[in-house]
Amino acid sequence: MKSLDYKKTKFFKSYSNIHDIETQDGFEVAFVGYSNSGKSSAINSLTGQKKLARFSKTPGRTQLINFFKVVSDFRIVDLPGYGYAKAPILVRKKWEKKVYNYLEQRIQLKSLVLLMDIRYPLKKLDQKIINIAKNNKISILILLTKCDKITVNQQKIQLHMVYKQLDSLLDFFQIELFSSTKKIGIKKLELQLNDWYNQNFNN
Repeated sequence: MKSLDYKKTKFFKSYSNIHDIETQDGFEVAFVGYSNSGKSSAINSLTGQKKLARFSKTPGRTQLINFFKVVSDFRIVDLPGYGYAKAPILVRKKWEKKVYNYLEQRIQLKSLVLLMDIRYPLKKLDQKIINIAKNNKISILILLTKCDKITVNQQKIQLHMVYKQLDSLLDFFQIELFSSTKKIGIKKLELQLNDWYNQNFNN
């Protein structure tokens, strides 16, 4: 099994919608979640690069589809955050549609990392993303982020609750506790990405 060096990941390109994307080879793993779920922090922690995925103190700023090249035939995609309450509803709908279009139409997308704040998991739009993944046979890793914000006992309760709800929906999924601040779950994220990489190039 080949292990990739995520510290060599480089920014590749940003696009405003999927119809502008020229790259058609290889495969992609997308990171998706609410605008305050910690997507950019997770990518930066994975790659050991503090400023690779840009993030703002104001949620909802990242509205481009951002591509990062791990190796020549494998890309990580940072999708726009959804659900930012302070944005006008029409703007929010536009952002959400961009995410849905990518998930439903991009054939290079093989797997999904769905990030959810462990304190507020499985919100309405998370569940919509899960349904899209199920319908398109996209495998999912769920990261319950910011786990350092609650006690170990609370972590177990939330983990069990999410697992129980998803077990009736999905045939294949993984759930991990994650904290960019405390470096929890990063190794497991690496191992899952490596597994997906090897699956796609051994088929």
